[in-house]
Amino acid sequence: MTAQKQSSRIPSIAGLGLAATGVSHFLRPQVFESFTAPAFPRNTRKHIYANGSFETAIGLAMVSPKTRKLAAIGGLAYVVYVGANAARNR
Repeated sequence: MTAQKQSSRIPSIAGLGLAATGVSHFLRPQVFESFTAPAFPRNTRKHIYANGSFETAIGLAMVSPKTRKLAAIGGLAYVVYVGANAARNR
């Protein structure tokens, strides 16, 4: 396997991992409550599901080289969104 092919697989594997984490928000939302509640104290469960949706979408976008740039932009926006809420609700 060439180095280029190997380096192309890493974002795909990471994307699948992120998508799996996103799906797990729906399967076991209670696992995410303790670290979601500080950033989203009201309607925490709703935000757990929203975060799961974002992570699933960003992860799936990372799988294809054609959508990785969009995934990077979405990922950055997601980090800013969560970080801003965490700072606001401190």
